[in-house]
Amino acid sequence: MVDNPNNIEIKPGDFEPLDKQAGPDNEKIAAPSLTFGQDVWRRLKSNKTAFTSFIILILLFLMAFGGQAIYHQNPNDQEPKYANLPPKIPGVGIHGLNGHINQGGTDVDAYKAAGAGSDVHYTLGTDYLGRDLLARIMYGTRVSLEIALIATLIDLTIGVGFGILSGWMGGRVDMFMQRIIEILSSIPSLVVMVLMATAFQKTGMASIIAALAIINWTTMARLTRAQTLQMKNQDFILAARTLGESAPKIAWKHLLPNLSSVIIIQTMFTIPNAIFFEAFLSYIGIGISSPQASLGTLISDGQKNFQFLPYQMWYPAIVLIVLMLAFNLLGDGMRDAFDPKSKR
Repeated sequence: MVDNPNNIEIKPGDFEPLDKQAGPDNEKIAAPSLTFGQDVWRRLKSNKTAFTSFIILILLFLMAFGGQAIYHQNPNDQEPKYANLPPKIPGVGIHGLNGHINQGGTDVDAYKAAGAGSDVHYTLGTDYLGRDLLARIMYGTRVSLEIALIATLIDLTIGVGFGILSGWMGGRVDMFMQRIIEILSSIPSLVVMVLMATAFQKTGMASIIAALAIINWTTMARLTRAQTLQMKNQDFILAARTLGESAPKIAWKHLLPNLSSVIIIQTMFTIPNAIFFEAFLSYIGIGISSPQASLGTLISDGQKNFQFLPYQMWYPAIVLIVLMLAFNLLGDGMRDAFDPKSKR
């Protein structure tokens, strides 16, 4: 019974029917219907830091894999007479980008001093052998990214498969598989790298990828195992088992789609770790060997002349720092985007 403290008499004529045209509009959902992928993309775009990192990574990938189509310079061509030339951009008069250096307080055109013609210019200068530094940075970035992407793909394949199998089987099988992970995690990465260099008889891309493939997948395996242990007793998995679906089919149709967010996020953190590992190995001399270039070898070569020609180390170092930061910030943004609790 409705309270009517003022004893107001309500008559049937006090009510009016709603407009039939307005009825359906009142029940319309204001927000657009979005799939999970569209919702993730919307939240990622709203995170300005992560989206900016995404754009930067696209530009770096284009520079590394498509830069040679625009900048036609061989990264291994040597011009000893043009060794250690400073950066020169035609039409730019800013000191440090106009090919001039300071010698004893006097501004000197390094290109004229080296006997170079007016048509000779190197955008980021040259190294101690007269090789174009911009071409070598583009080539070195491509090598570092190739190693990281191939190693991450292997990490993805082994780690996800191993983790799902371990979590699904459980019991003694799970215990045995986890002991394998613990043993591999306890081996220092440098020891593995030295063993791979010995096995391949030289250092290079193959030995670095093999070293990363042996030790780098354990984190992915642990994460997927933990998620599999949580999901395998949930109703949708139990229903699939009751209907007689095989374990591989359940893993492919039900587990992998629900593990996708964990896998993608961990992948975004694995790539910069692999890039840094390669750069570190190349820097100390057991990674990529000459005449090939990578970010690590470029930083190592530039460090030798850092006191007098700091740009030779700063440019590849800046590219490495930007790559590391962009991947990590994008990884943080994707973690927030895939987390439903962060939805506003």
